[in-house]
Amino acid sequence: MSNSRTPEILVTGGAGFIGANFVRRRLASDPGARVCVLDALTYAGNRESVADLESDGRLHFVHGDIRDGELVLGLLRERSIRTIVHFAAESHVDRSILGPDAFVDTNVVGTHELLKAARTVWLDEAPGTHRFHHVSTDEVYGSLEPDDPAFSETTPYAPNSPYAASKAASDHLVRAYQHTFGLETTTSNCSNNYGPFQFPEKLIPLVLMNMLAGKSLPIYGDGSNVRDWLFVEDHCRGIEAILERGAPGRVYNIGGLNEQRNIDLVRLLCEVVDGRLSGDAELAERFPDCPASRGDRCDSLITFVKDRPGHDRRYAIDATRIENELGFRPVETFETGLAKTVDWYLANGEWCARIADGSYREWIDRQYAERTETFPNQPKRVAR
Repeated sequence: MSNSRTPEILVTGGAGFIGANFVRRRLASDPGARVCVLDALTYAGNRESVADLESDGRLHFVHGDIRDGELVLGLLRERSIRTIVHFAAESHVDRSILGPDAFVDTNVVGTHELLKAARTVWLDEAPGTHRFHHVSTDEVYGSLEPDDPAFSETTPYAPNSPYAASKAASDHLVRAYQHTFGLETTTSNCSNNYGPFQFPEKLIPLVLMNMLAGKSLPIYGDGSNVRDWLFVEDHCRGIEAILERGAPGRVYNIGGLNEQRNIDLVRLLCEVVDGRLSGDAELAERFPDCPASRGDRCDSLITFVKDRPGHDRRYAIDATRIENELGFRPVETFETGLAKTVDWYLANGEWCARIADGSYREWIDRQYAERTETFPNQPKRVAR
């Protein structure tokens, strides 16, 4: 049983990319905050991302699975938790294509176990103020054509990958527990996140770590797929606004107000790294295989690879509701957020090296080895 009177929140997936950033922000911004992290530490979970926060006793880490209903019940009861922020999920589209089962198990079954435990403790055993916040994705809405309006909270669901379908199913379960049982829930659907501590199978850290190592920068198809990019700390700020002021049962879209084609994003990232390394002898010595360390351009590493099945063309978020109702807007521009991201990875080379030594690299290499077929009229290496 927690001895503190300060309410403790449960953060599932708190050792993952977005979860770790949320936990770090929560503890840094509120000296009285207490957080219980529940994380299964699968391939993308890294306890090292929050380990330095455990020393003062405000972070309680539990290595466990959200599908373990008895474990979740015990945490809610013993630690007097009245708020759950649910990040835990399998979240990579490519992995969902290769193995959908894990996505259904974690994203659907796991979310349902959390909802059942919350209903038991918060509605049946100890009724009172509570909140179950579910973190979802804009991918549940499907794909947009170039001139289509951005996704709003009323856009019909049309998931196109096993990952997106599993998240859509979990969204519906959360809504059903609000509507049927009266569980006080909120849901946020976010656009593509980037920033510190991101696992390097995702585009920005993958490309960044590859260019520092002098490896090819794989771009699906012709690189014209469009995403709205949200700096992770802005996402965490949006979730805080929902927890503080969001109405139970409400859905809020959180976007970065920043649409970028993949190829333009990668070229901008190359420019940032070129600028950082070209005039810094210490960085050039640390990353000798990066083209910028020897005066060349990183965009010489760009490689177009075979597109993945069912690759959605465009995502874009209409964040009018969260701005009008909760007064939230992202603080970072794409340029400032990308600069902060690059600087974090450059300053945390040991973290990156330990991640790169893991099994993900073998999986990534296998993935792209299977997509070596270039597209007609697309050169294998492209430089501006």
